[in-house]
Amino acid sequence: QVQLVESGGGLVQPGGSLRLSCAASTRTSSRFTMGWFRQAPGKAREFVAAIRWSGGQTYYTESVKGRFTLSKDNTRNTIYLQMNNLKPEDSGVYYCTADGTLIVSSIGNKDQWDYWGQGTQVTVSS
Repeated sequence: QVQLVESGGGLVQPGGSLRLSCAASTRTSSRFTMGWFRQAPGKAREFVAAIRWSGGQTYYTESVKGRFTLSKDNTRNTIYLQMNNLKPEDSGVYYCTADGTLIVSSIGNKDQWDYWGQGTQVTVSS
């Protein structure tokens, strides 16, 4: 089992920045993929970004490209989501997720991910 602990959410004004962190409880193997989904009230959980532990290849949903950057720290088993130029529509609960067998074509499908964190709230409002 892999436990994921998120941190870094909060309230920020439009145009502001936040950095989310997600630490895995165990050393992640090279097969792992880690990422973030988000869920706004009354809406489905949607893919935001993901990173391959081996090679560091990243994937983003179209609406965050150029504003969000996902990175990893191998020594800390941690990923970081740097979110810049935040918009009100970025608001929601952000969930960290991980999986050991995910294929690229399934990255955007929440049902294909095995492990989930508890979520951290991000609110973008003036």
